[in-house]
Amino acid sequence: MGQAIGQLLPFAAVVAVSPIPIVAVVLMLSTPRGRTNGLAFLAGWFVGIGVVGIVLLTLAKSVSVGSAEEPATWVNVLKLVLGLGLLALAAAQWRKRPRGDAEVATPAWMGALDSFTPLKSAGAAVVLSLLNPKNLLLIVGAAATEAAFGLSREQEIVVWLVFTLVASVGVLVPLAVYFTMGDGADAMLERLNGWMTRNNKTIMAVLCLIIGVKLIGDAISGFSS
Repeated sequence: MGQAIGQLLPFAAVVAVSPIPIVAVVLMLSTPRGRTNGLAFLAGWFVGIGVVGIVLLTLAKSVSVGSAEEPATWVNVLKLVLGLGLLALAAAQWRKRPRGDAEVATPAWMGALDSFTPLKSAGAAVVLSLLNPKNLLLIVGAAATEAAFGLSREQEIVVWLVFTLVASVGVLVPLAVYFTMGDGADAMLERLNGWMTRNNKTIMAVLCLIIGVKLIGDAISGFSS
């Protein structure tokens, strides 16, 4: 089980530092309902990743996945496709990164955060955790990697729970700052927001490149075994 957790941590770390969800929760905390909406966003994020992982692992149980040492051919093909997809995403993000003093626009929907209810906040978190192409590729890749270890159902749930917790760190940090630092939180969160917004594309390009290369390498090793 420990080996499975170790293999999933890189995927979880990349999901955790996704800039858009972090920026969204920072902006949400500055709204009149920041406290309840922020907690609702965290709950939606956690549930979204947790539920889809359990669904994917359940589906994997119905087919042969091989073992961690000799994964099934379809697992290697999936990792190769996911790796290539992440490389393509990395290239696209790198091309779109801001140059010089160019202004960086935030998504239009973030301007409506003031009117969000807790339910809308939770729904936004589910969408950002699952329908973001980068996150979806990483979650599928993590589930395929875990399935190959042949763990018991209880062990799979524990491993995926650890994955979900680590993948939620990026959303948890602004909330922790907000609840523990009081009046001093505003300035720190504003700096975090500016930095993440400015470097969004560059961060994701580098991380997608690293994980994409890892998946392709795992696929090649699997084909050779």
